[in-house]
Formats: sequence, C-alpha cells, structure tokens
Amino acid sequence: MIRLLAIAALFVASPAVAAPTPVELTAPGPQGSLAGTLLDPDPKGPLVLIIPGSGPTDRDGNSPLGVAGGPYRQLAEALAAKGIATLRIDKRGLFGSEAAVADPNAATTGGYADDVQAWSKVARAKTGRKCVWLLGHSEGGMVALVAAQRPEGLCGIILASAIGRPMATVLREQLNANPMNAPILAPALGAIDSLEAGKRVPQASLPAPIQPLFADKLQGYWIDLMSHDPAKLIASVKLPVLILQGTRDIQVSVADAEALKRAQPKAVLTLLPGINHVLRPVASDDRRTNIATYADAALPISPDVAAAVVGFVTR
Repeated sequence: MIRLLAIAALFVASPAVAAPTPVELTAPGPQGSLAGTLLDPDPKGPLVLIIPGSGPTDRDGNSPLGVAGGPYRQLAEALAAKGIATLRIDKRGLFGSEAAVADPNAATTGGYADDVQAWSKVARAKTGRKCVWLLGHSEGGMVALVAAQRPEGLCGIILASAIGRPMATVLREQLNANPMNAPILAPALGAIDSLEAGKRVPQASLPAPIQPLFADKLQGYWIDLMSHDPAKLIASVKLPVLILQGTRDIQVSVADAEALKRAQPKAVLTLLPGINHVLRPVASDDRRTNIATYADAALPISPDVAAAVVGFVTR
C-alpha cells in the first residue's frame, strides 16, 4: 500500500486533548542511567517511543551540528494533542544520558537497540501499556529495525526518513549529489570502500575537509553501521510497519522508502509531499533553502507527519 498523505484536514478537525505535563524518566544503561521525557495525555491511548537520528541529536531533535526548534518535541506535542503518548530519549553517552557509557563514539546500532528495549520495559511498567510503538527517525530507523528483531512488548514500528539501502550506498550518493564535494570526492569514496570492507583508514591520510566525517574515533561506528542492511532487517519484521518519507528530503531519498517497501510488502508507505529530512515543509527544490530550514527554530514541522502517525497507530 502506497499513498500520498492528504489527511491534514481530518487531523485538524479531530478533537484536541489537554496538554499533559512532561515527566522525566530514566532507564538502565550499560554503565549509568538513560534519560527521557514522557508525554502521556491519555493512559488508554497508544505510546510512541521516538528514537533519535545520527550524531549528537538530543531527545527534542536538536543538534549542535545545525538543527534547532525541536522537531521531535514538536511532533510529541502534536501527537499529545490527539491523545497519543510519546517517550523521547537521549542517546547513550549524550546529554541526559551522558553517564550511560564512557565513550558515546563507541556506540553501535545493536547497543542503541538494547537501550530501546530497556526503554520499552520501563515505559510499559510506568504506564501499564502492553506494548509500545517505535518511531525511528533517520539513523533511528535502523535502530528501530534492529530492535524489532526482538518484538516482545512492541506494537509496531514507524520509519521516518530512514535509509532503505546499505549506509555505504547512501553515503556515496549523498557525496556525489553535492557538486561542492568534487575536490574531495575520490578520497572520500575510497574511505567509504575501506570502511564498508571493515578496514580502518588513517584519519591523517585524508583531506582536511573530510577528516571530521571519518575521524579515527568514529570509524568503528561507521564500520558497524555499514554492516547492517535495512532491507534484510525489515524483511524479517513481523510487526506492523509504517514508512514515512518526505519528497524533498536531500539526505534520504524516496528510493530508500521504496526499497523498504519492496523488502516488506505488508508495510504501509506514505509519501509526504514537500517535506524534508527534519520533517519541515520546503517550498522549492533549492538545496540551500532546504538546508536553511534545519536551523530555523521558528519553523514548525509539517502537521502531515503527526497526522500519518496518528492514523497508523489508531487503526
């Protein structure tokens, strides 16, 4: 089932729910506590666990690398207005979850999935729900797929702006898509080839502009991430799956969403016209305009995102 979302009017017309008070929760991490925020407007309604994307992304969806305005917080508030509870979390080793591990750069997809399982247990115990929904954004989609291989206590998964092809393939495509990368393209692609093969590359041997991307301390993370194939993972998922993909996402393409759908034909694929990677509306195909929305704290996310989630988890 593939559909273009056109239900914003229905979403707006449905009755609103009083805003709940945020509740701080903790879950056990490897070496210390993980931290998160629960918004629970209706104890009888669904509960969605929001899994952050790559890098230093906090529970609100903000990042010191250029994302502001709290897209995950905005999504949580929009869902709360429709009676849907959310739990949004800080990743191990970062922000409120800093004590969970000594080195956040040593994190792996499997480790993040373990944390999701820990959060699922805490959320169910705290709220009395039998299961929780996982919503993985960007890299969080891969984490959701790995976590869903152990489906106990999970209602289903929602993949928002999630890659559907191996990470090395997507990274090559991202680098090739930007003409400004021409001077560093050959060594960057060579580094990807090596990491995909499980081999590290001396950071000092790379051009300065790409050294932060392939820093020595991050190469274990890249090798681990590139070892997972999202198409193979989703093919083995037995839970309900919603694939959400914006048509103006310049980091993850519609082709990724379609690859996920092909691998799991029972999944629901919803395309969000004009929406970019951080779930915000973009008026044109101009790359600079698109990127400018990431740091625009005053720009809300599209209501179509929450509408799609509400429609799926309340079916």
